[in-house]
Amino acid sequence: MIPPLFRTPDPTIAALYGAIVAQARDRRFYEAYAVPDTVLGRFDLIVLHLALVLRRLRQGDPTTRTLAQRVFGEFCRDMDRNLREMGISDPGVPRQMQKVGEAFYGRAQAYDATLVADGERPLAHALIRNVYAGISDREVEGGRLAAYVWQIVAMLDAQPLEELARGVLRFPEPAAALAAAAE
Repeated sequence: MIPPLFRTPDPTIAALYGAIVAQARDRRFYEAYAVPDTVLGRFDLIVLHLALVLRRLRQGDPTTRTLAQRVFGEFCRDMDRNLREMGISDPGVPRQMQKVGEAFYGRAQAYDATLVADGERPLAHALIRNVYAGISDREVEGGRLAAYVWQIVAMLDAQPLEELARGVLRFPEPAAALAAAAE
């Protein structure tokens, strides 16, 4: 077995996860949507985008469901690297990774549940609870972010799974979602 340090990254996984992280780091989320520009704020945006992409991949056949698991594995490797870079010691990393996993699964389940509910209000409340750390005066921002999430869902649902399986991933422009929410 080749040690993980020497493995060649899978270009499809790198493209998908790279697109998720790049979108989550778009400065407009921290400026126009008022997402806290903190480690937790950035983490929550990665988790949000990742959960939506994985949700779409799980709708496909066993190949895309396996792809979803591999993208999630890349997320875990990235979080592990980040924890180590932040100074978490080797013995502390597994405990922190367990918290990362719990946070991911809790948020993903909350988002999935709200996406089958009617309207944007349940989703906005889940976003306020998670992305805005429960700050109650974030109703406007939560509503804007919910409108953006619905745009992602529509865009991902329209994108053929074959494209995703080739590493092609498109997200809506954050500014376009703001304009739509203002109408």
